[in-house]
Amino acid sequence: MSGLEWVIEAHGCDGPALADLLRLRALFADVVVARALRPVCLPMWHQFPTTGGITGLCLLAESHLACHTFPEHQSICLDVFCCHPRPDWDFAGYFKREFGATAVNVRRIERPYIHERESRQLCELRRADQVPLV
Repeated sequence: MSGLEWVIEAHGCDGPALADLLRLRALFADVVVARALRPVCLPMWHQFPTTGGITGLCLLAESHLACHTFPEHQSICLDVFCCHPRPDWDFAGYFKREFGATAVNVRRIERPYIHERESRQLCELRRADQVPLV
């Protein structure tokens, strides 16, 4: 009983690509299709006037998709949280191909919904319910 979250940092990216709203919209669309996600509304975007960096957020039926770009540092951070498990995806390959990243760090984090102790108690209750009464 847990969700999965991917936290991705890509470095050495093409700075102008990180300030290109169309490229980031394409990123979100590609992640949504590849992960079989269901947006509940259109993504929201904010572009910072001084650096051109962009913050994006998409509310999903499964949780959320968010990014922050830093063109001045040639880096992007992406967060994908799904309340139901999904297979892994080649985030590193995508960022290298689409944004010219030279280094990509992908962390896959299991997000349990209940504490381990509660999980054991729940399993014990289920087992007790399966024992026939005589």
